[in-house]
Amino acid sequence: MVPKDAQVMVNVWAIGRDPNVWENPSQFEPEMFLGKEIDVKGRDYELTPFGTRRRICPGLPLAVKIVSLMLASLLYSFEWKLPNGIFPEDLDMDETFGITLHKTNPLHAIPVKKRTIS
Repeated sequence: MVPKDAQVMVNVWAIGRDPNVWENPSQFEPEMFLGKEIDVKGRDYELTPFGTRRRICPGLPLAVKIVSLMLASLLYSFEWKLPNGIFPEDLDMDETFGITLHKTNPLHAIPVKKRTIS
């Protein structure tokens, strides 16, 4: 029972890491979404990065359209290598809570030298 006028908060972080919903929920595996019909627009409650219904983020359409441009820009502008002797499975993916969720031990991106487009 939820009392009248109670404020209810949804723990989106916990939903996104629920082993009853996701296989290997603590692993970074973006390919797990390939071939699935999960919608980020608030219709599927397993994944609600933008909220849902009346409280959905008004920036959702812009975010969906610009994410590929931002990803391409990051891939083009930085050299993406792991430090000497580190393998992907050895990366520390622990998170730290704050105003936002961030990595406990941050990764470093090294800007590439100016490229010329031919």
